[in-house]
Amino acid sequence: MAKTWYPVVDYSICVECGTCVAKCPHGVYDTAKAPTPVVIKPEKCVDHCHGCGNRCPVGAITYVGEDTGWTPPNGRPEAADAVCSCGCGADCGEDKPPSKRALVEYLYLDLEACQRCIETAAALDEVMSVVSPALEMAGFEVEYKKIKIDSPELAEKYRLFSSPTVRVNGRDICGQVRESTCGCCSEISGAEVNCRVFEHEGESYESPPKELLAEGLLRAVFGDKEEVCACGFVLPDNLKRFFEGQNAKPGRCGEGSCCG
Repeated sequence: MAKTWYPVVDYSICVECGTCVAKCPHGVYDTAKAPTPVVIKPEKCVDHCHGCGNRCPVGAITYVGEDTGWTPPNGRPEAADAVCSCGCGADCGEDKPPSKRALVEYLYLDLEACQRCIETAAALDEVMSVVSPALEMAGFEVEYKKIKIDSPELAEKYRLFSSPTVRVNGRDICGQVRESTCGCCSEISGAEVNCRVFEHEGESYESPPKELLAEGLLRAVFGDKEEVCACGFVLPDNLKRFFEGQNAKPGRCGEGSCCG
């Protein structure tokens, strides 16, 4: 153990997936604050252990005392051969290459009134219940997180272009973003708001078919690893209208009154 070695979390890019808290075998993080990573016992961190840093899907963890030249792998393939140097003998996660991790994120605006968000969540839950065990059997570590985007700040943090969105390791799995008027979210905000539509086999759907989700998820895990765009993000006007109006006119869609 070393008091001069411990993790530091960059909360400006942390997605609060909880992986570091759940997988640290040394008790460095406060489990009561999970999934938010809070370092509560830095003295328990093992000298030169990069376990949580190698697992972090966004590269939000660095270390005080780092002198080995290690940098956050950020899920890059070149980190696949990283070897843990802590010597603790515990499963620090450094034997798992980034290609064997699948962080599935469901980004949505509303799960109480918006039928598109509700139906997409239900379809994704069903797909994950089938796909997750198979991926885990194949040696993958699967994290599934639903994230409500309820402010412009969160939309900017997660670089949300349209709701609902499903990502695997930061990659949108549903192809090109297309939208149409959503009665539910328009009623919530008091302004005309568009939500996402999904293209599959020449047809358009207001919530993605399970086949589209399963294909997209597996393609993101096993297919060619495309570079995730890190270009500048500007909050779309459509989402600005939603956030500006959601508190001014709260409400819930009645049956048959929206998303049609």
